[in-house]
Amino acid sequence: MSSEVEQIIITPHDTRYLFVLPFSTDPVLARRFLARDSNIVGNIRFGKILETLDKVAENTALAYVHRFYPGARVVTAAIDSIVLRNPADTKHDLVFSAQINHVGKSSMEVGIRIERLGEGPSHLATCYFTMVARSTDCGEAKSLVLPPLQYQEEVDKKRYQKAEQRRQAYRESIAKAEEMPSHDEYLFLKKLHKEQENEGFRGVHAGRLMLESTCRAYPEQENVPTTIFGGYLIRKAYELAALAAEMVAPDRAVPCQVNRINFNQPVLLGDQLKFTARVVYTGKTTIAVQSDIERFSRSDSNKSLSNSCLFTFRNVGSDMSPQPVPFIYPVTYAEDARFLNAYRQRLD
Repeated sequence: MSSEVEQIIITPHDTRYLFVLPFSTDPVLARRFLARDSNIVGNIRFGKILETLDKVAENTALAYVHRFYPGARVVTAAIDSIVLRNPADTKHDLVFSAQINHVGKSSMEVGIRIERLGEGPSHLATCYFTMVARSTDCGEAKSLVLPPLQYQEEVDKKRYQKAEQRRQAYRESIAKAEEMPSHDEYLFLKKLHKEQENEGFRGVHAGRLMLESTCRAYPEQENVPTTIFGGYLIRKAYELAALAAEMVAPDRAVPCQVNRINFNQPVLLGDQLKFTARVVYTGKTTIAVQSDIERFSRSDSNKSLSNSCLFTFRNVGSDMSPQPVPFIYPVTYAEDARFLNAYRQRLD
């Protein structure tokens, strides 16, 4: 990277990227995103939206990285959060407006806003992805050092600061997850276990709310040679999580937040994948589902955690109004730990 290139001033505005799903003019595309063959509010496959978001984030980050390293690649390190604000459907075009909010040493935060064209609320979701630039020289992937953006506008400075706050909040959540339960948390868990000892207990045990599936990674899921597209993986993880949420939702489980998705290890062509979805916590109207992906290498028999996800669903009626859900009870130590992690990030 030459010193002349390093001196180029690039602002967050210069990294903007737009992508449109033209449902109104492409009925084949619209049907591919359809969740049900019925007229319901929010009739769209959120798993396909996740897949699209990952590609939009990749394209946004790649355009910036290629200014300095034309042959480089970018990978998704994490989805920091996705907050769903209004329901989408396949009758109106969706616009994905993305830009880079923050550049670290080799990582970037890509912010994406999803809007719907037409009548009704336009702002559907706010999303934040962490992407990492990688070199593939000599066949070895290594992180690349990126020049910083210039945050000249006040709005860009605020977005940068919020990105820093999200990074710090995540570091604190990692540390918090390693901590023992607080006194109040311990008493809360003790109360839940005590209730299960009562004669006539009819509560729902968390251990019964788990689903598993397996599959093999094939060439049609590749994004770059021999590596499987992360968007495909998180779509599959979400779809299993949604089925798990339906096990406890009396009415209809709809996504309301992606709390966090970590991309720990790449999945390679030929790997066997094991997807596990567990309902780990329920609030008044919400259901938290932890979904993990393990990869089993065909070549060396290694096993590793590829992705860890935490999704929050809301139980709603036909008019999308929140409806109550049964409380679930952890039994084992592992269930206590998962329950506590979701409890600390809970929505009502």
